[in-house]
Amino acid sequence: MAADAKLLKGLKVIEFTHMVMGPAAGLVLADLGADVIKVEPVGGDKTRRLRGSGAGYFPMYNRNKKSLSIDLKSPEGKKIAQDLIADADVFIENFRPGALDKLGFGYDELSKLNPRLIYCSEKGFLEGPYQNRTALDEVAQMMGGLAYMTGPPGRPLRAGASVIDVAGGMFGAIGVLAALQDRQTTGEGRQISASLYETCVFLVGQHMAQYAVTGSAAAPMPARVSAWAVYDVFDVRDDEKIFVGVVSDGQWQTLCQAFELNDWASDTTLAENNERVARRDEILPRLRALFAEFSQAELASKLEALGLPFAPIKRPEDLFEDEHLVEGGGLLDMTIPDGGDIALPAMPLSVDGVKPGLSINPPEIGHHTDEILQGLGFSQADIDDLAKRGLVQRRAANTSAYAAE
Repeated sequence: MAADAKLLKGLKVIEFTHMVMGPAAGLVLADLGADVIKVEPVGGDKTRRLRGSGAGYFPMYNRNKKSLSIDLKSPEGKKIAQDLIADADVFIENFRPGALDKLGFGYDELSKLNPRLIYCSEKGFLEGPYQNRTALDEVAQMMGGLAYMTGPPGRPLRAGASVIDVAGGMFGAIGVLAALQDRQTTGEGRQISASLYETCVFLVGQHMAQYAVTGSAAAPMPARVSAWAVYDVFDVRDDEKIFVGVVSDGQWQTLCQAFELNDWASDTTLAENNERVARRDEILPRLRALFAEFSQAELASKLEALGLPFAPIKRPEDLFEDEHLVEGGGLLDMTIPDGGDIALPAMPLSVDGVKPGLSINPPEIGHHTDEILQGLGFSQADIDDLAKRGLVQRRAANTSAYAAE
């Protein structure tokens, strides 16, 4: 049998989501082959219209999904969504607590409609005193300890990407997959909840454990005492930078021999890591002067040949031309609404050597409305009437098809 990364083919997922966390959960399932229908209001998901740091949210987290645009507050729109959910496998939402209950799409109602449904809620907080608070990725990072660990002392700094949103979406998808496996035995659905706050706490768990084990609080990363003597960013020629790590005694000897640091290689007091850490103030200045003589490419080539850990410091925009991503299929070519052609990161895994690919470009608002309604038995005249009354939205007639196949 040919390799196929679409392990979830045939799985039907209905998504009531916006921003990043909910769409990220759906993206995991969609990239793995699930049939994901993104239900948007007439006028579209407001995430589509974000600018600045939010301009990339929609195209990044909504590929491989179909768009159905309906007025959920109308009886007709509600009935359409209910008909879709009645035979769906998974429902994903990330609205504020209670919002969907008011519309008739809470867990209690949908589980009665479809007892086999896996209902996944992506929230700010799990059950507890904070559960009704409004949360954002940055809120979670600030109160969950990650911002404290990222910035220098006294200057909490959020991570440079929506890491909690994305990780929270991934945990939601993991819960969905576990519930689907359980349904194989029980025949019953489950209610899954994932959250921003608890996700952030999980990610800083190693620092909590450090305090519990040693009695010493973890210092923010810029002020940390490294576990290794050589584990830092170094300046090289042309105002470029590179990270170099030496994390074993064998790697230390390799470094010393390759760069003719013979006095260090023969110094038995530097043979073990802990002794080297105590002498970082002696080791690092000499290495900084040495590495500054190389270009980034020269030093990277030498370190790669030696098998030593290294990383050229890159910006996100540099990754479009990264040879490993380009040649290894780590970027997916796609067309985005109003944005032309672009290459965005594929899911970072492979199945039998095959990476999940692109089958549907990030859709326009209501791009698949006609198709989905026809699948529910609506005639073209019925669809035209709903559109005329403003209860559904369809893609503009002059746009090209967005199927990537």
